[in-house]
Amino acid sequence: MKVQLNRINDNYLFEAKGASGVPVFIDNKTDEPSKGASPMELLLMGVGGCSAIDVVSILKKQRQEITSYKMEVEGQRKEVRDAKPFEAIHVTLYLEGKIDEAKAVRAAQLSFEKYCSVSITLEASVKITYRIVLNEKEIK
Repeated sequence: MKVQLNRINDNYLFEAKGASGVPVFIDNKTDEPSKGASPMELLLMGVGGCSAIDVVSILKKQRQEITSYKMEVEGQRKEVRDAKPFEAIHVTLYLEGKIDEAKAVRAAQLSFEKYCSVSITLEASVKITYRIVLNEKEIK
């Protein structure tokens, strides 16, 4: 896997592209207004996106009817020398539709513990937790 970054202004704005060719803008959040996501925001988006794809795929294979899928991914940071890496990431999955509770829980468990490459990459250094809200009711 390979990505490319190209600087597109005199400061910190970059355009990144992977194999798909779809541009993603990355910027430094200290210069407002920002024209892109910060690298740390992208990391959180990666955790959320990876898991969302897994969960939707698993539930579709089980013929569950998803009418809405939203996520919130929140990271807690710590100071390590001059950096501020994540020490914990908490994900909330908001699902709506005709979805069996046990299947929703199992799909999330499989994603975070077995399939999501992003979460598994981070698991040695970042504690990742999640909860599930199905049809406005917390089930895990």
